[in-house]
Amino acid sequence: MNPRGSNFTGPDRPTWDLYSKCIHCGLCLQQCPTYRVLGREADSPRGRIYQVLQVDAGRLRIGDSFVTHMDRCLGCRACETACPSGVQYGRILERARAEIESNYQRPWLERRLRDWFFTRVLHRRKGLERWAKWLRVYQRSGLQKVARASGMLKLLGLDKVEALAPQVDRAFFFPHLGMLYPAEGEVRGRVLFHVGCIASVAFTGLNEATVRVLNKNGFEVFIPRAQRCCGALQAHAGYREEAQRMARRNLRAFLEPNRDAIITNSAGCSAMMKEYGDLLQDNPKYGEHGRDVASKVKDVTEFLAEAGLRPPQRRLKARVTYQDPCHLAHAQKVRSAPRELLKALGAELVEMAHPDYCCGSAGTYNVTQNELSMKILEQKMDEVTQTRAEIIATANTGCMLQLRAGVKARGLNARVAHVIELLNEAYEDPPAAAEEQHSRHRRKRASHVPSS
Repeated sequence: MNPRGSNFTGPDRPTWDLYSKCIHCGLCLQQCPTYRVLGREADSPRGRIYQVLQVDAGRLRIGDSFVTHMDRCLGCRACETACPSGVQYGRILERARAEIESNYQRPWLERRLRDWFFTRVLHRRKGLERWAKWLRVYQRSGLQKVARASGMLKLLGLDKVEALAPQVDRAFFFPHLGMLYPAEGEVRGRVLFHVGCIASVAFTGLNEATVRVLNKNGFEVFIPRAQRCCGALQAHAGYREEAQRMARRNLRAFLEPNRDAIITNSAGCSAMMKEYGDLLQDNPKYGEHGRDVASKVKDVTEFLAEAGLRPPQRRLKARVTYQDPCHLAHAQKVRSAPRELLKALGAELVEMAHPDYCCGSAGTYNVTQNELSMKILEQKMDEVTQTRAEIIATANTGCMLQLRAGVKARGLNARVAHVIELLNEAYEDPPAAAEEQHSRHRRKRASHVPSS
């Protein structure tokens, strides 16, 4: 016990006004993925909040036990949906993890790897591009096949984690930065597009589809050159200062008056950017700017559903089930929009038993807590299988990677796709129109718009 009071030391720590709202009713328990798998009070939202209270009171140190239970949390925020008292659990968790990074010494190798990924790979575009190119060489040169066939990965205990790595694209999305993409038909507005970090090297096609679908629906799309990673992965891991640094850079990139919305196609990114006001609330220079940008952020499915979808040329004649990304359903309360878009495509939408239960991806969770993540995925795939869906749709890149791993493990004949990818396929151009569109984009690409 600390006789001087709290064992938290930072200015942005979990506070009484956040965690005292918990009335310990237990309604969150069955909504928590780790509690459902492990059945331990300490691995439930209620149990973790109690531990935070004990640390703040000086009765529990920031040691191995506290860190273990905080690390096991996916941060899915399903507990927030279930909570009758309005506990903002996500804010408690992120602040507690920031305290862990400041006051707890992780093993040397783990600390080095975390610092490298969160402050080097994600910090600069060149770092991410360099890492992605090396991974692309590994995946496409034959080295990956040799490593898997030799059993070396299994010997090193990396086989399960390596299987979850995203397939790096042949061409990255970075050349699109600074570009302006014109609307088609009657212009309905102008949006800015946040392209994401991993999405720029592993989901280039999704980003291009997002731009095309917005253009098809009458929206001019500008992609600010100066944008950076949204900061979500850093904030969730306890690198709060790094997340704040990313947020400040994005504020400068997206503080443009001529915009109707700031669009993302990844639920984790839009959830983080909508909380820039909270992330920077103690910064007198950026706090108000953070709230301004946050008020303009929209998930692309949310934005299109609100704007009204222009009828696509094709219908989606397939049996589809939809997986709610946690940070779209629980953090942003966006549930109906993706489903409305799927129905507008003509899909036969079949709901799985618990569509808003976490799939186990949770940013880097399926790497850092692989065994537990796979158990959570097993439960999800049981419910997916029961729908007999041909397409598993979702609206988050992390969910897509996790669900693809689940489909492969089960040997299912099903496709995992982003809602926007399905929309893009439905806006099929006749050959002549397609060639004109490509020609127009080539002309546009020859002239970069000045960065914001």
